Amino acid sequence: MLKKFTKYVFQSVASMMGQSVYILADTFFISVSSGANGLAVLNLILPVFGIMFAIGSMIGIGSATRYGIRRAKGEEADHYFTQSISWAVLFSIPFMLIGIFFPDKFLALLGADAELIALGKTYLRIVLVFAPFFMCNYSVTAFARNDYATSTVMAGSLAGSAFNIVFDYIFIFPAGLGFSGAALATAFCPCVTMLVCSTHYFSKKCNIGFKWKKLSVRHLISCCQLGVSAFVGEISSAVITFIFNMLILGLTGSTGVAAYGVVANLSLVGMAIMNGMAQGAQPLISESFGKGASGDVKKLLRWALTCAAAIEIVMVALVWTFTDPFIAVFNSENNQLLLEYAHTGLRLYFLGFLFAGVNIMLVAYFSATANPRPAIIGSLLRGAIAIGICAIVLSRILGMNGVWLSFLASEMITFAVILILSKYKESRKTNEYA
Repeated sequence: MLKKFTKYVFQSVASMMGQSVYILADTFFISVSSGANGLAVLNLILPVFGIMFAIGSMIGIGSATRYGIRRAKGEEADHYFTQSISWAVLFSIPFMLIGIFFPDKFLALLGADAELIALGKTYLRIVLVFAPFFMCNYSVTAFARNDYATSTVMAGSLAGSAFNIVFDYIFIFPAGLGFSGAALATAFCPCVTMLVCSTHYFSKKCNIGFKWKKLSVRHLISCCQLGVSAFVGEISSAVITFIFNMLILGLTGSTGVAAYGVVANLSLVGMAIMNGMAQGAQPLISESFGKGASGDVKKLLRWALTCAAAIEIVMVALVWTFTDPFIAVFNSENNQLLLEYAHTGLRLYFLGFLFAGVNIMLVAYFSATANPRPAIIGSLLRGAIAIGICAIVLSRILGMNGVWLSFLASEMITFAVILILSKYKESRKTNEYA
């Protein structure tokens, strides 16, 4: 089982890394072509990606998790995939309408001034019009992963990222499309991933049914309960970025936002690794839970937490050792003020990962074992409530350093709450058996 666990986690991490790379590629090429203003616009748009990814992951991963549990119990689940895709498409429609009719107003709502709106309006329009592909991508990859096609999912994610990197360069520079070219390369990325994953769905190894049933809100809620951890894993980046953008604009202006753009994009890689580990462990935990193998569930949880803790320490050590070289990749103008803000910000912000990985894994564990209450509470704390309160309070006390440290403070609070909830659950079990 350890070999299978290692394989699933590695391939899921690689898949999530692949998904994060296409935003990193945008950041690098945009920093070269548009400088600090380009970075500022991209960082203002990042919450939009976060919202789309969050909704898509909640529907897709939640549905796939519920599907995995029902299948392990021998129950009928052939309609889960079609329901997941259908709901993802429906939820993408408002994004498409905003992209077609109001991209400039939406950018202004995100904090952009006239100059930044002119630069980023077309980029945002293209991204929002492709919302169905971004959101359905989670369903396609999650169900394939739960059908033991982790290798195919990894290949699809890496293929999409490779496409994005190559065509970012082609569209921005040789084709002369600039900022809009970066949007096109990013928009086609999930399409490539889904095309590769479709080879599993059309193969003889596919065990997923494609039965159609009338859309059910009750069914959607049942699935989304188990997708909350995935939702918050994605929405947290959007919430954090939006709050930080507003606070930093007031403290340091657009250069500070550009510096946070560097920090935020590098943190996406960290979040991708942690979310990938959680998503890799989830199918195995759900399967063992569905079969009633409590010993295997505990063993998988122990392995998952050990891996998360080890990766957290390595990640923070790398960031503290290579802080300035990481920043230099995205600072093509050699902006000294940007470097100063990002240097301190990157080091302080990444301290939060000493707790974030364990929190993500614990929340995913509760979801995988059909225990939504602690998963929802933990997810909401780390993704919105705690981080929002900590950012506002600490920024008033410590200024920019308070903004950077709020991620660490919120993850520590979340960790404490999750421990309390887990101990409360165990004590209730003990009393029931007494």
